[in-house]
Formats: sequence, C-alpha cells, structure tokens
Amino acid sequence: MTDPYNMSRLLNKVAIVTGAAGGMGESIARLFAREGALVLATDIQFEKLNAWLQEARKHSLPVEGMRHDVSSESDWQQVVEKAIQLYGKVDILVNNAGVYRPMETTEATTPERWNQILAINLTSAFLGARAVLPALKKAGKGAIVNISSIAGMVGGNGAAYSASKAAMRLLSKDQAIEFAPYHIRVNSIHPGGVLTPMTEPLMPTDPAVRAAMFQAMCPMGRLGEAIEIAYGALFLASEEASYVTGAELVMDGGLTAR
Repeated sequence: MTDPYNMSRLLNKVAIVTGAAGGMGESIARLFAREGALVLATDIQFEKLNAWLQEARKHSLPVEGMRHDVSSESDWQQVVEKAIQLYGKVDILVNNAGVYRPMETTEATTPERWNQILAINLTSAFLGARAVLPALKKAGKGAIVNISSIAGMVGGNGAAYSASKAAMRLLSKDQAIEFAPYHIRVNSIHPGGVLTPMTEPLMPTDPAVRAAMFQAMCPMGRLGEAIEIAYGALFLASEEASYVTGAELVMDGGLTAR
C-alpha cells in the first residue's frame, strides 16, 4: 500500500490520459504529473493540447503529448507504443475523451450522429482497453479509469449521449471482472455538471439566471470543477484504491441523491 502521507501518490507510474487538451482531461493529466506520474496526454486537438504542455514543461512536469483519434484502433496502438518508447511501460489508462451532445432526441439523431457519438464516447474505451491490456499484464497490475457521466445512470440527457455513457458504466464493470485475475482494476467516474470549455458555451450569460439554474440543478447549488473530478480519478488510479474495482464514483453535487 502507498503511504497515505506521501504526496507522490503515483510516483513512477506511467499514465495515458485521453481528451487532455482542456477541461477534465487537462486537469487529470496535470494532477497525475504533480503526483509523480509520467504522463502521455493525448487529444485530437493537438495544437490546443501542445499549448499547455509547453507551459507545463517549463515547470518540469513530466508530461508528453500526442495527437490521437480515440475512435481509431491504429491510433491507439501508436499511443501505447509511444508511451512504452518514452517511459518503458504503462500502468494507468484514463479514458476521458468524449463528445457532449445533450438533449438530442431519438427523432433528431441521425444514424451518422449516433455512430459518431458512440465511437468517441464508448468504442474508444473498448479500443483503449484492448490496446493497453498487454502492457498492463506485463506490468503485473494496473488501473483503468473511465470517465462516464450521471447521464449513464439517469435519463433525460439525449438518446445517443445517455446510451454511450450508460454502456461505458457496464463496460467498466464487465472489464473489472474480466481483468481482475491480472490485478488490473477498472472503475468509472460519473460527473454531474462540470464547468469546462465544452460546457461553458451552454451556460446562461445572465449571472442571476445562471445562479438560479445551478441552485435548481443540485443540492450543492453549483457546478463541479474539473480539478474535483481529477482528484476522483487520482484516487481510483492510485494504490489507495487497491481493493476498488467495478465501482462507479458519482461526483454530482448530490444531483442523483434526490
């Protein structure tokens, strides 16, 4: 077990974090690096990703970046190969990349849109697990953290988006059972509303309207912050969660407690 008083909670662990150009992915990658991990941060928006990576390297954070289409099996193979080339192994995978298409009804969702959302939000996690599994087996243990959503637990968030996040929840549980003999843990995180560059444009501009919306949204009366979700991912990736697999960590300010 890791010393709970040691602030380097991921010391010398190698982590791949997807969707890391901003928002929760960036926060997770930064936090993991601060906690001692060697991080390969990936995103299809490489220019945006590289902008903060350059700044992070000035502060000696051990983070490298790579362009990555998470719906591409060949891209996944290249990412895992890159991580091993850089750091010699892989210990942790955080499947954070996703696309948010809220409130799109079945009638309004074309088959093309459906396939796109499931490819980015769900198939990506399946491909990622397949790609990283040999490296995790070789390491002798590991952790996969899948960023799902409360949309995977309650309805009303759009047909394709809800379906993709609900499926990620059960994919995590199934893989937790499947990978347990190899000492590889798989868990999912289910954020509620989190203020990120993806969600900010959807927020009301009037401060009073925004405050009222947040108050009605959940008992805590506010949106979450990306760093709060990152700390949940840190726990699940660390040895502190050595007996945690197949779990779903809900981080929603109490929204689903009602």
